[in-house]
Amino acid sequence: MNAPASLAYQVALSDHARSDEQRAAILAGELGFGKVFTDHMVAIQWDKAKGWHDAQVRAYGPLVLDPAAAVLHYGQEIFEGIKAYRHADGSIWTFRPDANGLRLQHSAARLALPQLPVAEFVESLRQLIAVDHGWVPSAPESSLYFRPFMIATEGFLGVRAANAAGYYVIASPAGAYFAKGVAPVSIWLSEDYARAGKGGTGAAKCGGNYAASLLPQQEAQAQGCSQVLFLDPVEGKYLEELGGMNVFLVFKDGRFVTPELSGSILEGITRSSILQLARDRGLKVEERKVSIDEVKAGMASGDIAEMFACGTAAVVTPIGELKGKDFAVGDITAAAGEVTMSIRKELTDIQYGRLPDRHGWLVRLR
Repeated sequence: MNAPASLAYQVALSDHARSDEQRAAILAGELGFGKVFTDHMVAIQWDKAKGWHDAQVRAYGPLVLDPAAAVLHYGQEIFEGIKAYRHADGSIWTFRPDANGLRLQHSAARLALPQLPVAEFVESLRQLIAVDHGWVPSAPESSLYFRPFMIATEGFLGVRAANAAGYYVIASPAGAYFAKGVAPVSIWLSEDYARAGKGGTGAAKCGGNYAASLLPQQEAQAQGCSQVLFLDPVEGKYLEELGGMNVFLVFKDGRFVTPELSGSILEGITRSSILQLARDRGLKVEERKVSIDEVKAGMASGDIAEMFACGTAAVVTPIGELKGKDFAVGDITAAAGEVTMSIRKELTDIQYGRLPDRHGWLVRLR
């Protein structure tokens, strides 16, 4: 069991918070993803002498940083993504926050940042919901997306770990990711770029990994694709992950396959949840190396019946086509696969309280 949260929060309510009517109008509109933010944020400070201290809930607003802050020069930054769901009875829940808190700790260790106790991570979500609970939408498939993040704040120029850091949580109401219904997407295979290197930060959720994916993502969009799929950084022939999602294959013989964690793949919370649900169903689950040649041949022959990506934002995204410089396989016009959609429905039904939570994944925030 994790130790209970121990930080005492100071709450300073915003003097420019949106009215109930303004908030209702925003939530009734086209929310999109990450475009609108709630009225408040969480801030906790850390330094080498005091440890974690000065926990606050305060008005959402700009951060004040020294121009020499280590995050700006040496990239000491990590983040998480997690949602709050409003259930039919009005209660507010989140999904597997302990797993996100542990992953934040692992990312912090890799980036030489302080490790926030898991209980404090969960409490930071609860503290923000205590004041901004009205921002959790109730429309179908909508949610409140939390973005917890940590940055090195010490001002200095010199290549060493910073002795001061700040942890923050902001939140954004998010509408249904697929507003017009879940449909397969086209994916571009990046053969010239790697998302992360061997021994690098691929297993950490840090901004640098995402920055490295932006150029190949532009390449994907230029090819008419929604996302980019990366291969391993050593041999360049095994599937790793998309720019921000893990990938799964469903074979027609019933095998349920995903690339094994390699040190350069992010261990997704949605990924591990889907693996558990697949095992619950008695599916033959394989976490192993998957070569691009196997995927090309399997999609062309029909041995690979379905392919999908998964992550916190979209939950599950069916893949209908895989394109590269000299090939294209799959049928982008095909409907999303039966197993893909069944897994997606089961997971979202658990998150929204429509199915029993067999694994104790849900944590009530309010």
